[in-house]
Amino acid sequence: MTTVIAFIVIFGALVFFHELGHFIFAKRAGILCREFAIGMGPKVFSHKKGETTYTIRLLPIGGFVRMAGEDPEMVEIKPGHRIGILFDKDQKVNKIILNNKEKFPNCRIVEVEYADIEKDLIIKGYPDDEEESLQVFPIQQTAVIVENGVESQIAPLDRQFASKTLWQRFLAIFAGPMMNFVLAFVVFVLIALLQGVPTNEAKLGEITPDGAAMSAGLKKGDVIQSISGSEITSWSDVVEIIRKNPNQKLDFSIIRGGKEKEIQVTPQEKVVEGKKIGLIGVYSPVEKSPIQAITTGAKETYFWTKQIFVMLGKLVTGQFSINALSGPVGIYVSTDEVAKSGIFYLMKWAGILSINLGIMNLLPIPALDGGRLMFFAVEAVRGKPVDRQKEGMVHFIGFALLMLLMLVVTWNDIQRFFLK
Repeated sequence: MTTVIAFIVIFGALVFFHELGHFIFAKRAGILCREFAIGMGPKVFSHKKGETTYTIRLLPIGGFVRMAGEDPEMVEIKPGHRIGILFDKDQKVNKIILNNKEKFPNCRIVEVEYADIEKDLIIKGYPDDEEESLQVFPIQQTAVIVENGVESQIAPLDRQFASKTLWQRFLAIFAGPMMNFVLAFVVFVLIALLQGVPTNEAKLGEITPDGAAMSAGLKKGDVIQSISGSEITSWSDVVEIIRKNPNQKLDFSIIRGGKEKEIQVTPQEKVVEGKKIGLIGVYSPVEKSPIQAITTGAKETYFWTKQIFVMLGKLVTGQFSINALSGPVGIYVSTDEVAKSGIFYLMKWAGILSINLGIMNLLPIPALDGGRLMFFAVEAVRGKPVDRQKEGMVHFIGFALLMLLMLVVTWNDIQRFFLK
């Protein structure tokens, strides 16, 4: 149950902050955001606030922000259609009822001659056999189309994604992966603030209860002057001497409370990567400094970003096969292993996954954010956008191939972890 909770929290946070990036920059550009969803598939939870419906969906394989203009907008209202109209207090149209008009006894029935609910916001028709032009709604307010009892807010052209500048659209898409890097940075900073940043002082940090240091009488805060006659100036010196002397008695000359003491310690032997090393069960000293924490957060973010790109390079060059990839099942199993090591390791794992999600989404693959950005680059070079139908087809094919890859990777994970 702990692993399940940890997986849900980590997955939810990664997807939430990713989609939050899209959402914030889309709203800043004035784009109508119809839905903010975590997960895919059938809705489990739904709540509408303002213009946006916030949903949690069944399948934990991503999320999305549904922006006006990204999908086919509204059903086309053609000449000859009979529609119902409801007005606001200023006698401006605020509801257009397409069917089941009998459920709205106060609506005005209009036979449409002409309708433009995106640009001109006008409906021309024949209420009571007299032609009349009706303004759909003032720009600063909202109006909806009602079909099968479901209301969908009308998005004027200036509130649709495609009407925005190339830079605004770029930011709305790029902000998702960007937020994953920001989240990872914040997580690494929090770890450094809570756990402290290791320093290179020749001073003992936390001491494990089952190690040789505790048995010999060493204490946290002891300053090491020398070990078996070798002068010590840094923590690196301490680690080097201990590791080189497994099962060998070492004489520690320390300063504790202003007084010098001599303590004999025998490092325990441990085999690491086929090599025997000595350990005494002591951690390096740490410093809890906001500045150090921010610096460490930046270094950790850079390090793991670089490592993931290295791994991607090996995958592209064939040094790794598709079997090395992991999907939700593999991530769940890895989360289970990491959770056993404690909250800080789990936080670090979340930060690494966040960077991984950000990088994967920036790859120039159709249906991913990177694929969208690639089309924006083509638009910048050509001076005009790619035909929307052609772009949509490319993204559809890309999405289908990604789902196929997801199925293959998930099946490999199931075989690897549960059917072996």
